[in-house]
Amino acid sequence: MGQTLIRALREAATAASPPAGGAQQPIVLVGALASPQSPRLGQDAAAEGPPTGVTVSADPPVALTKAAVAIDFSLPQCVAANARACAAAKVPLLLGATGFDATARAALEQAAKTIPILVAPNTSVGVNVVRRLVALATLALGPGYDVEIAEAHHRMKRDAPSGTALALGEVVAQARGVRLDDVAVFDRQGTDEPRREGDIGFSVVRAGDIVGEHTVTFAVAGERVEITHRASDRMTFARGALRAAEWLIGRPPGLYSMNDVLGLDKA
Repeated sequence: MGQTLIRALREAATAASPPAGGAQQPIVLVGALASPQSPRLGQDAAAEGPPTGVTVSADPPVALTKAAVAIDFSLPQCVAANARACAAAKVPLLLGATGFDATARAALEQAAKTIPILVAPNTSVGVNVVRRLVALATLALGPGYDVEIAEAHHRMKRDAPSGTALALGEVVAQARGVRLDDVAVFDRQGTDEPRREGDIGFSVVRAGDIVGEHTVTFAVAGERVEITHRASDRMTFARGALRAAEWLIGRPPGLYSMNDVLGLDKA
């Protein structure tokens, strides 16, 4: 995603017209952060194409020195440290990493007292519109429909189900007034009992280079409703991330979501 963000920044720079007086400047890359074990340390942030002039660092304060906003698509175990570093530097944070635990969540909540943090399991505008559609479908169809959530990603994705699939499950659970932990079913192997009413089932595919697919199925006798999003290029996530990052700059401290960026809670 780091390289895809660089592509999106180049795309935005090419498409942008010179800002009028007082208009916000387009986002440009000023820092790049990787783990201390990364083979990219000390190299230009761009692995291909024109150089950015930004060197990859393992030192968060160095990477954040000139930053107006930070975008984090790292691993779950990096979330807490990155949030603390952004809070210390007073830099707003857009978090696209998924699969983090309760300890990291607590670190985010603490950092959000100092800086604005946007937690986005999926930065695609389309996926977030799908979340709104799923909420509307859940309320309109009622509790009599069985709900199954299927997702597919490339073979290297580590968390399963995906953060987006879990977020879609949360949408259904909240609309039904229940806790997802109480109704989620992740594995039916060895179970010889029928499906419980109200369960939300999850299924996962990890194969090849699938960018990302999510389908929420509402099924009842005689009818099935499916809401699907398919991503064919990671650029959709990068474009959404840049849109959200621009929105986040200047916001007061607190936790935000893509719904806030897109105004979907008002729709």
